[in-house]
Amino acid sequence: MSEKRDQIHILDELDDIDKSHITELFFDEIVPKLNRIDARIGTLNCDFAGDQYKSWNIQFKSKGQGFEIVDFEYDEDSCSFCLDP
Repeated sequence: MSEKRDQIHILDELDDIDKSHITELFFDEIVPKLNRIDARIGTLNCDFAGDQYKSWNIQFKSKGQGFEIVDFEYDEDSCSFCLDP
């Protein structure tokens, strides 16, 4: 992985590789949890994809039987919460 990915992002923009990484983990790890709690729309902190993304959030919404990511946004003051029971 590049040095850029090892550092905390301080820019207000993610590149396509970052977005792809976050998206993959969102669908693999987070969507099952969202289904379990019957979520439909929301905003989640991206620290599930690694500490370097802890100031990033994704906005998501339900789409058919699944979900889609609507937007990525930077927020220095963002924090996460546990989706596990």
